[in-house]
Amino acid sequence: MTFDPAWPGGLPIGDGWTGAGATAPVTFPYDGSLVADAPLGTPEHAARALDEALAVAPAMAALPSHARRAALTGACAAVEERREEFERLLVLETGKPLADCRVEVARTLVTLTTAAEEVARLHGETVPLDLLPSGEGLIGFWTRRPIGVVVGITGFNYPLLLAAHKIAPAVAAGCPVIVKPAPATPLATLWLVHLLRSTGALPAAAVQLVTGDVEVGRRLVEDRRIGAVSFTGSAAAGHAIARAAAPTKVLLELGSNAALLVAADADLEAAADAVVRGGYYASGQACISVQRVLVEEPVAGEFLSLLAARVEDVAVGDPRLPGTRVAPLIGEAATERVLEWIAASGARVVAGGRRDGRAIVPTVLADVPDGAAAWDEEIFGPVVCVRPVPDLEAAFAAVNRSRYGLHAAVFTRSLATAFAAVDRIEAGGVVVNDVPGFRADNMPYGGVKDSGTGREGPRFAIEELTVTRMAIIRP
Repeated sequence: MTFDPAWPGGLPIGDGWTGAGATAPVTFPYDGSLVADAPLGTPEHAARALDEALAVAPAMAALPSHARRAALTGACAAVEERREEFERLLVLETGKPLADCRVEVARTLVTLTTAAEEVARLHGETVPLDLLPSGEGLIGFWTRRPIGVVVGITGFNYPLLLAAHKIAPAVAAGCPVIVKPAPATPLATLWLVHLLRSTGALPAAAVQLVTGDVEVGRRLVEDRRIGAVSFTGSAAAGHAIARAAAPTKVLLELGSNAALLVAADADLEAAADAVVRGGYYASGQACISVQRVLVEEPVAGEFLSLLAARVEDVAVGDPRLPGTRVAPLIGEAATERVLEWIAASGARVVAGGRRDGRAIVPTVLADVPDGAAAWDEEIFGPVVCVRPVPDLEAAFAAVNRSRYGLHAAVFTRSLATAFAAVDRIEAGGVVVNDVPGFRADNMPYGGVKDSGTGREGPRFAIEELTVTRMAIIRP
């Protein structure tokens, strides 16, 4: 099940492609077969990419809006033309079900299009400086200027989409960008970078890619000459990057253990459907997949029965098949960790809790206590934990005790409860009567507490990757 790379060999560094000297296998998580040998970068490659990015930064900052927009629209058209090929490649390198990979490519297209549109909205304002007498006769206005070189580091679970959310806003803002994909899933990102560079609308060195290990990442983020680091991944890795990059600006999207609250007045059938849809997509390897479900006690037993019946129908197997919803995780180490967390949870296993070949069967745990990793941390697997709560006050308190706060959801028929959830839950997003995993790629997306800092979504990321420059003129 090999993939023949559709781009030149090596790494896209500078104006061309640089030989890596070594390769690393990318394997299909479903059966361990080789997908392709990916170029393996080194800290020396990272250093050269930094020098090239810094050299091209003035030209990139001066690039007219029409060229930046043309690069993004051209890349979008190129991905659209190869849509099915990207979907197949994502299945192979991530092991995610085909249905989820189709969603990933569709969302990537929206991200590229939206970033292209935002180029036309990148402007400043005039400022009335004569609020004090000393400002009489002055003219004031501000503009937005590129922050400088951007380093984007992405996770393995949505490699194409996460790369688009790093690259597209940087290009729109006029910033050179160096992207470092996760070692397990570099292929779709390499292809995206190649297509963007091939538009001819940008200096080639404005978009570069370096693969490699932690030392490569450290070489990129510790360079004081860069303007910003944008990282998506685990909280532990994000904290380490923030320390290494200081005082450079760092944008962090660090995941969560997303909660879904079920009020006593909720449509229980719809809530159970949502937990299945939101808990097991991407095999649970999504930072806003449903992990913690808090149900008001009067309906907790009925809800759990509805959920258990639905979980039995979730298809587990080959991710290449359109009907598959849960497939093997990214690797054996991830699988063993999730199983260990299940075993150590002290919970009642309502469904699953075991392997089916390389995959973990969709799992429902009941009455998981505080202190268990399956409740407190991000499990990143097909596991949902259900706990009864006496009332909504207790539910809000339980949600907010977490060190994470990315997205949460509440199911209710009450407008008062919906607004209370929006007001009381400490998270970057609160979803009413849908899954916490809902994300439109043009909305502000990010978390609070250990779920990160800054916001993604092209408009908001562009603001993060630009700085205001104030002009004060006495005619």
